[in-house]
Amino acid sequence: MSEIVTHAKLRLVAVPGLDRPAALITLDNGLDHTKPNTFGPGGLTSLSQAIDEAQAAQPSFIAVTGKPYIFCVGADLTGFSAMTSREQVEQIGRLGHATFAKLRESSVPTFAFVNGAAMGGGLEVALHCHYRTLSSGAAALALPEVSLGLIPGWGGSQVLPNLIGIVPAAQVVVQNPLMMNKMLKPKQAFEMGIADALLEPADFLERSLEWAAGVVNGTVTVNRAEVDRSEMWDAVVGFARGELDKRLHGAVPAASKALDLLTLAKNGVTAEGIEAEIQALADLAVTPELRSGLYAFDLVQRRAKRPAGAPDKSLARKVTKVGVVGAGLMASQLALLFAKRLEVPVVLTDLDQARVDKGVGYVHAEIDKAVSKGRMSVGTAAKLRGLVSGSVDKAVFADADLVIEAVFEELSVKKAVWAELEQIVKPETVLATNTSSLSVTAMAADLAHPERVVGFHFFNPVAMMPLLEIVRGDATDDATLATAFAVGRQLKKSCVLVKDAPAFVVNRILTRFLGEIWNAVDAGTPLKTADRALDPLGLPMRPMALLALVGPAVAAHVGGTLHGAFPDRFSASPNLAAIAKSGLPLLVDERLNPEVEALLVQGDAPLTGEQVREKALAALAQEIRLMLDEGVVAEAADIDLCMILGAGWPFHLGGITPYLDRAGVSAAVTGRTFA
Repeated sequence: MSEIVTHAKLRLVAVPGLDRPAALITLDNGLDHTKPNTFGPGGLTSLSQAIDEAQAAQPSFIAVTGKPYIFCVGADLTGFSAMTSREQVEQIGRLGHATFAKLRESSVPTFAFVNGAAMGGGLEVALHCHYRTLSSGAAALALPEVSLGLIPGWGGSQVLPNLIGIVPAAQVVVQNPLMMNKMLKPKQAFEMGIADALLEPADFLERSLEWAAGVVNGTVTVNRAEVDRSEMWDAVVGFARGELDKRLHGAVPAASKALDLLTLAKNGVTAEGIEAEIQALADLAVTPELRSGLYAFDLVQRRAKRPAGAPDKSLARKVTKVGVVGAGLMASQLALLFAKRLEVPVVLTDLDQARVDKGVGYVHAEIDKAVSKGRMSVGTAAKLRGLVSGSVDKAVFADADLVIEAVFEELSVKKAVWAELEQIVKPETVLATNTSSLSVTAMAADLAHPERVVGFHFFNPVAMMPLLEIVRGDATDDATLATAFAVGRQLKKSCVLVKDAPAFVVNRILTRFLGEIWNAVDAGTPLKTADRALDPLGLPMRPMALLALVGPAVAAHVGGTLHGAFPDRFSASPNLAAIAKSGLPLLVDERLNPEVEALLVQGDAPLTGEQVREKALAALAQEIRLMLDEGVVAEAADIDLCMILGAGWPFHLGGITPYLDRAGVSAAVTGRTFA
């Protein structure tokens, strides 16, 4: 695919308070904000020429900004993935460095006016400028390269730590990409020192020009903290390396390489550091980890935004009020999310006033916490508090357009809730269930209007986890489904359409995976051996940490549902049941709890870690093939997307199905590959 060139458009603008005009370079690929600016060879060449022309005009300063809402989101990954040789990557690395160095080494003051999303090479071009202003409305700020299997290749690993110091630089370059590609908020980036001024979006360009003029004429002073280059620098990198090894066990070469580069940056931005960065970029670009990372990135950026099987958007009904049945922790989290994203009244109900008050109180406390941390204005907080209310009388749902239940995970309980609500709500009200494993079809079976019931499976914590499994029951109609997808988009979730099958996608796969671990433990494998068996994959957490997060009781319940549906593949572990019944924490200070180990009743046929890993991966391959044959999702890519967004399957492994193909597991177990 040919490059969509982001052109660097130069114009001279008069700025009050300065004798000479400023040279303003605007990055613009000619498309709207849904197709962001990127840098390929053509875009870098255009910027290089624009900088040369700007300097020739002898302006008071040079500034780079972006088209509306977008500064630049970095390298053109489509073009990057098409590169077939190390030499091609080295060439693009050198071109980027040569272009951006013109801004860093300019005798004329250079500014970046970061008006919108700035990621990867987009943030790097801003870092090379002498000064930066940042819009408080910028949607995404990050150096995500390590999550893809790369390193920041156009100066990020060298310039950033010399601007803000090693601790925040390590967070931006290494830690955030490995935390599901966590983005920086504009305020956070400003406080770190990435930007020198944080300005409102409404008149951002005008204020940026004004601020830059003040810097040039001396009326504005830019103060920056001194960078600590003591032995603390090496200690931070050493600590980060130790933590990475504990968590990823060497499975992410890019993370280790990024730490090497951050070490080199201690002595400033040097020719040695820049050359090392270019060579590291070229080395990593020909690894399987990069291909995996690019596949995962494409899933999250493209497929997640165009869900397979979603009905026509025009069928969606408008939602002006939301009801939440239940006022426990999950229900309260849902109430807060719906109020924040939909900005409509949300009402909680529960069995008694004390529970209702506790649920509403949780929402108010979370709002207060956001205000105290500067993440929410006082005005927004007051508005949200006014939107969320509670009652013991379900009659408050009479005018709701969508009601979601988050009650006890028992089919009879949920059916009773819907039977009662059907007598209260409007005929077209959507009834959504947050069940994690029960049948949506069975839940709706006795209703007069089963067509309006849909599964809305969120993941914990609700505010953070990006996946929403939308479950279509046998009777669910297109209008209900379209409304579910529309609401999911408003909630800023990535929605995947799932068939009404036991435990849907993520929970079914994780339960099968954990089931193999418990089978090994039940057979006599030491808990520590079974827990560490998957370490070579570099998964975000070990099985017991995952189980502790989910909760042994919840895992045992979902496991019981799946054991009932598929007893030949999902066993009911007596040891897991005993742990769930005991209520003991699985982990104490991140280590296996000796009291839990003492509960185990084991056989005399222990497995090695390698054998546990082989069995777990074989089980995954078998289960995913069966799910695809059953039509649980449209394609293998949907399972990959669910596991990345709902279970934290690492970007460096790509999707779970390509990994099983590459490892030869899928062919060995099922006789064919997923691709």
